[in-house]
Amino acid sequence: MVNNTEVKELLQKLIKIESPYFKEEEAVKFSYEWFKSNGLPAELHHYEDKVMTNFKGINAIGELKGGKPGPTILLNGHIDTVDLCNGWTKDPYAAQVEDGLMYGLGALDMKSGVAAMMVAIKQFKENYHEFNGSIKYHIVSDEEGPYGLGTNALIEDNLCEADVAIIPEPTSGFLGYETPTVCLGARGGVSYRVDVKGISAHAASPERGVNAIVETSKLIVELKKLQTIKDEKLGYGSTAIIRMEGGDAPASIADRASFNVFRHMVRGENKKTVEDEVLLAAKNADVSLDNVEVIFRDAPSEGSEAFLPYVCSEEDPYIKAFLEITEQTIKQKAKIDYFPSIGDFCYIGSRVNIPTIVFGPAGKNFHSSDEHVVLQSVYDTANSIYNYFVEILTK
Repeated sequence: MVNNTEVKELLQKLIKIESPYFKEEEAVKFSYEWFKSNGLPAELHHYEDKVMTNFKGINAIGELKGGKPGPTILLNGHIDTVDLCNGWTKDPYAAQVEDGLMYGLGALDMKSGVAAMMVAIKQFKENYHEFNGSIKYHIVSDEEGPYGLGTNALIEDNLCEADVAIIPEPTSGFLGYETPTVCLGARGGVSYRVDVKGISAHAASPERGVNAIVETSKLIVELKKLQTIKDEKLGYGSTAIIRMEGGDAPASIADRASFNVFRHMVRGENKKTVEDEVLLAAKNADVSLDNVEVIFRDAPSEGSEAFLPYVCSEEDPYIKAFLEITEQTIKQKAKIDYFPSIGDFCYIGSRVNIPTIVFGPAGKNFHSSDEHVVLQSVYDTANSIYNYFVEILTK
């Protein structure tokens, strides 16, 4: 079993390092040095996005090899956070502990999961000098940014090959359940913009033109009415209108308007089906298709254009073993669910195409003020991961 005090102290150190996405270099290098100082293989993986952001990023990665043939377990966790928001009543970088909770920016999402996996790897290395297979571990940057650049780069550099992956994102915290909550898949997502053309006219005679704002509004109403397909595991996709704009003249009918959408997707949905539903909504709204254009967001590479949905089989032997281990470790049967939003797990589950388990701590207020994690759930996460290593790699 892992040392709970070590998990707690490492988490405190991680929280005290400010690491918003695109500014997480110090935290990545801390993780790298921590691995090295504990006798674990580690290197800095450098990447650069020359297409969209011009961001030069780094990940801390390593692989602990057992010396005998066997499976490879991949662990992936992001060290970056969202930007600090208003409303905090606790010091967001003090890692204050109160009533079994640790407060801090990134405490739940997901420095607690990172600390859990790091200590689990260290403990396993100390207890088992020879074992079957290997453990790959990636502490990544820019998960909270728009493209998941850190994990995307690792996939493009062919560094994510494995037999099973564990992503210790805060499943219990995100879904509002107690630990253990194991997610065996996730919805995907894609961003797009719809441009709508109209015909300008004087505001005194609006009937002489075609008001692009009105046409856009009609289209949005019909788009929200559409019934999307239901996935037996992931449920329905969802359409979120996140921005709308149009018109800039003081006394003229707008001849252009647009709106932006984030579209969560389930299996069977993709960029083509999403575009088709926009065009169907336009037709239902009696908006000329000649005046409607769907534009998907640009991305650094083909693989990062969208986060695709995925689902793992409960009958997969690696999945069954993990469910059994969590129940034995926490003395409670795991709740099986599916992550309702996107993350690096989508990249790994859909692009690397291996069983990808999302499992992590409980807590509240991720992406919000007074974010906190339940410390016992962090210990449960670390011990479950450690016991999984023992089960898969030593027996």
